[in-house]
Amino acid sequence: MNMLSEDDSLSVRSTVRPVEYPEDDWLALSGVQHYEFCKRQWALIHIEQLWTDNARTVAGDLEHKRAHDYSASEKRGDTLILRDLRVFSKMLGVVGDCDIVEFQASEDGVQLHGRKGKWLPYPVEYKYGTSKTNNADRLQLCGQAMCLEEMLSCHIDEGALFYQRTKRRERVEFSEELRAQVVNAFADMHELFQRGYTPTVKNQRGCSNCSLKDLCLPELMKAKTQSARAYIDSIVAGALEEDLR
Repeated sequence: MNMLSEDDSLSVRSTVRPVEYPEDDWLALSGVQHYEFCKRQWALIHIEQLWTDNARTVAGDLEHKRAHDYSASEKRGDTLILRDLRVFSKMLGVVGDCDIVEFQASEDGVQLHGRKGKWLPYPVEYKYGTSKTNNADRLQLCGQAMCLEEMLSCHIDEGALFYQRTKRRERVEFSEELRAQVVNAFADMHELFQRGYTPTVKNQRGCSNCSLKDLCLPELMKAKTQSARAYIDSIVAGALEEDLR
C-alpha cells in the first residue's frame, strides 16, 4: 500500500467540491497571499491565530490606511473610485476587502445599487515594496476579481497591483491559469483549515524577513540532522559566545 505524507495529500484533491461553502466556513481572502508565500506562515496566522509585527508589516499597514478609508471614496469624471470595498465568494468560500475598485462608466458594464448608468469594475491592490517574482500578490488580486464577478454577475479581464516603493502599477491579466491557481489554493486552504493542520517548517530565503520567524522557528530544520543533545549544545554555545562579545 502506498502511504501519503501530510504534504503529498494536498496534491490529491477531491473531484467533488461543494457548490457553495457555508458562511461559517469562509476563509480570509487575503490569506491566499500568505499561503502562496509560505503555507506554514498562513497556517500559523489563520489556524493557530498567531501574529507579530516587524518593520515591514508596520510600514505596509501605514501605507494601506488611505486605501482602506471608505469615506474617501470619490468620483472623477467617468470613474467611480470605491475604497475598502467588502467582497465575498460562496464558490471559493472566502470574504475580504478590496483596497480600491475603480468603476469605469460603460454601456458594457453592470448596474450598481444607488448609482445611475452602468459600470465596469477594475480592482487595484496596494502593496508595500516592489513587484515580486512569485504569484502571491497576483493570486490575491485575482481572488478579489473573482469575488466581484460572482457578486455582480460580470466578467473582469484585468486589474492592477500598485507598489508603494516604485509608485507604479503592475497590470495583471486574470488568465484561466491564474484563476485555476486561485481555486486550487483556496481548496487546499479549506482542507488544511478543516483538519487544523499546520505544515512543517521549510527553511527558505524569505524566512529571515518574516515577522513570524521567532514563532515559526525555521532554524529548527537544521537540527533534523543532529541529535537533540548536539542541537541544545549548539544553542548554548551560541548564547555564551553572544554574552562574551
